[in-house]
Amino acid sequence: MNAPIELRNVARRVVWFKPPEQALADPVFFLAHLMTHGTHEDVVIAKRYFATEDFRNALENGPPGVFDARSWAYWNTVLGRLPVPPMPKRRFLQDAEPNTDH
Repeated sequence: MNAPIELRNVARRVVWFKPPEQALADPVFFLAHLMTHGTHEDVVIAKRYFATEDFRNALENGPPGVFDARSWAYWNTVLGRLPVPPMPKRRFLQDAEPNTDH
């Protein structure tokens, strides 16, 4: 994605641990971080380049551990996912299904 400078600047702020181009290459990852860490102005900019369905997809498929309770409740309400479903959880080895393929 050859993103406009304003969108790269948003990516630089909300995904500070990756280069903007890398963050924007994965829209679900980028939007999940934006929806948690972005300002109102950041969201306004992102809405110029992403559709409501992209935001919904990020909410439904975002990586576990990105959303906090406040942003999860807010975005589910804004996008009409009511009642608000449980937040995605990280799965750890002890939580994984037992392997019965021995």
